[in-house]
Amino acid sequence: MRLLLVEDDAPLADAVARGLRRERFAVDVVHDGEGALDRIALVDYEIVVLDRNLPGLPGDTVCERIVGERRPARILMLTASDDVSERVEGLMLGADDYLPKPFDMRELVARIRALGRRAHRAAPPVLRWRDITLDSARRTALRGDRDLRLTNREFALLETLMLADGAVLSAEQLMESVWDDRLDAFSNAVRVTVLTLRRKLGDPPVVMTIPAAGYHLS
Repeated sequence: MRLLLVEDDAPLADAVARGLRRERFAVDVVHDGEGALDRIALVDYEIVVLDRNLPGLPGDTVCERIVGERRPARILMLTASDDVSERVEGLMLGADDYLPKPFDMRELVARIRALGRRAHRAAPPVLRWRDITLDSARRTALRGDRDLRLTNREFALLETLMLADGAVLSAEQLMESVWDDRLDAFSNAVRVTVLTLRRKLGDPPVVMTIPAAGYHLS
């Protein structure tokens, strides 16, 4: 999933983004409401993790704009207050979930995954394609009985292709799903990651290239 983290506390934002990237999320980070709306206008995020107490344009206004414009993103609000009335108010604004600070990183990840399941058709916990088995919960990928030992990026790329069920995905689609805005748009990261994934998968090949179109599983 591609996420937008909106948090004005830069050290906290950096720490949370690192933790989420370790969980194979693609994470973009902004520190104010105006920046959040600029990013949301460009990218269809699946989840927005939104600090309610932002300087300038408040998180409440950002939330209302996302909901009012019928953006596809699910909103998880963060706040330093654990007051019940504030949580209710945030949910009434259109937020899908609410998490008070300080929070445990494991709970944040679990809530994001739960929102992701609501945003899309629920994916089975174990994916299979031919003799390839991918277990998202355990983070294991096998071909037959062989452990593929994939990097987080290779794992996310294979998962995205398996969920596509044989459909062709362009390099741009893969970039948006697997990477975040730290990746240069002119980077060859998709091609390189496909090559390393193919090497680890071995023969017979399953990740196919369609010239000028993209990649799919065969």
